[in-house]
Amino acid sequence: MGKAAAKKPERKAPRGPRWRRRAEARPAEILDAALTVFSAHGFAAAKLDDVAKEAGVSKGTLYLYFESKEALFEAMALELMRVPVLAQLDSIAKAETATDALRQLIQFMTRMLDDPRRSALPKLIIAESAGFPELARIWLKTVIQPVRKRLAALIEAGIASGEFRAVDPWETTKLVIAPFLLTAIWRRTFEHIDNRRFDFAALLRQHTEFLLRGLAPDAAKPGE
Repeated sequence: MGKAAAKKPERKAPRGPRWRRRAEARPAEILDAALTVFSAHGFAAAKLDDVAKEAGVSKGTLYLYFESKEALFEAMALELMRVPVLAQLDSIAKAETATDALRQLIQFMTRMLDDPRRSALPKLIIAESAGFPELARIWLKTVIQPVRKRLAALIEAGIASGEFRAVDPWETTKLVIAPFLLTAIWRRTFEHIDNRRFDFAALLRQHTEFLLRGLAPDAAKPGE
């Protein structure tokens, strides 16, 4: 008998290119890629070619959804920062007390800063706002103002319930946010050259204690 013909190995179907995904998924993937590229290179140096490559789409496909780099940045700020933050704030607002809500808010902001891409954005805005003032306007309108409005409402609720003393809610929001802005800038600018370790967890513990003591209705006034 002749030798049996060698069995040919089965050929696996070739994996399709990344851009052959459902069209409705592309905008979200492009925005996530934009966050990665902007965080790594800054706005001025970032190229739409880099974003397209990171997202696995052609540059032409990218332009189907976003007409410019500024439009892409605005959509990224809206969908990847404002939307999830405001959704979380809506959940936090359901806490039993304003004090619990404020603690949950600080914990949430801590988790946000653990994403190096998101934590890079404050420095990016500050560094490039002179050359691209539109970035600061977009960030203020899209992210900062809506978040501060919700945070001010939380503080007002605490004042109304008697948990917090009477303070200016709008100005107090700056004090709540300040350590997170400092942390984002420090990590991207000074941490690698500072000979003392930056203890983010310790800073937040101290910040929470100072904040809640300062808001307490029985807090002593300066000079008393």
